[in-house]
Amino acid sequence: MSRVPRPPLDGLIDDLYYLAGTSPYARLMLPPMPAALLIVNLGEPFRIRAGTDIGPAEYADGCVVTTPTRALEFGYPRRTRSVGVHVKPWGLAPFLRMPAAELCDRPVTVEQVWGRAAVAELRERLAAAAGPDEMLTLLEDELMRRLRETAGLGLVGRASGVIAAAGGAVTIGGLSAAAGVSDTHLAKKFKEFVGVTPKRLARTYRFAAAVLTLDPAAPVDWAGVAGDAGYFDQAHFGHEFRAFTGLTPTRYVEVRRRFLREHPGHALDGWPLPVD
Repeated sequence: MSRVPRPPLDGLIDDLYYLAGTSPYARLMLPPMPAALLIVNLGEPFRIRAGTDIGPAEYADGCVVTTPTRALEFGYPRRTRSVGVHVKPWGLAPFLRMPAAELCDRPVTVEQVWGRAAVAELRERLAAAAGPDEMLTLLEDELMRRLRETAGLGLVGRASGVIAAAGGAVTIGGLSAAAGVSDTHLAKKFKEFVGVTPKRLARTYRFAAAVLTLDPAAPVDWAGVAGDAGYFDQAHFGHEFRAFTGLTPTRYVEVRRRFLREHPGHALDGWPLPVD
C-alpha cells in the first residue's frame, strides 16, 4: 500500500509505502530514476550493490539513496518487510546531515543519517504498530518532526520542476537565466541538495521518460522512442541506455518481457529488473 503525505511533506515526497512479502526475484536491478529513496527495514537484512566495481553491502536497519547516476542491485532475503519513502530529487535535503553529493551512488544506512538510538526507537515503534496504515502514519510523523528549513531549496525545487515538466529537454543556460542565477551557482546548489548537477538530472529525466513509455509486450519502434525523447539519434539513445542500465535497449525489453511472463500483474513490474 502507499499514500501521498500531508503538506508540507507532499512538496518533497511522492509517496510513503509499505512493502511485505516475497520478492519475485532474489536480486533486482533498479535503473536510475530522477528520485531519491529512504527505506526503514523491519525484516531480515537486504543487500545493495552500487555498481559492478563495488561489492554488495548489507543493510539491516534500512537505507538512504540520493538521486543515482547508475543502476543499483538489490539483494532480498526470502521474505522482506519495510516501510519507505519515494522522494523527489531534492526532497531528502531537509532530512540529511550532509550534502547530498556525498551520498551520490553511495547508499548509506538510516543509522548513518539519523543516529543509532533514534533509528532503533523508530523501528521498535513501527514493528509494534497495529498495521500498515498506522506504520505509515508513524513514519510520516517522524519525517514531520525532522523537517527543517533549508535555505536555497526552493530554487532547486523550482528548477527541478521545470526539468521534469520538459522531460529533461532543457538547456542549463536557459534554466539558470530563468532562475536569475549563474550556471555555477545552480550547479553548486543542485550538488548540495540533489547530489547531481542539473545537466545530469535532466539526462535522468529524459531517460526515465523514454523508458516509462515503452510497452514491452508490443513491438518497439526504437527510432521513434529515441526521437520522441529528444535524443539526437538512435545511437545516442543506445549509448545512454547502456550508461544507465548496463543493457542494450533490446536486452532491456527482453528482461522486462521475462518479468511479465513469470510474474504477470506484479506490483513491482514497470521499473525493477531481474538480475540474471
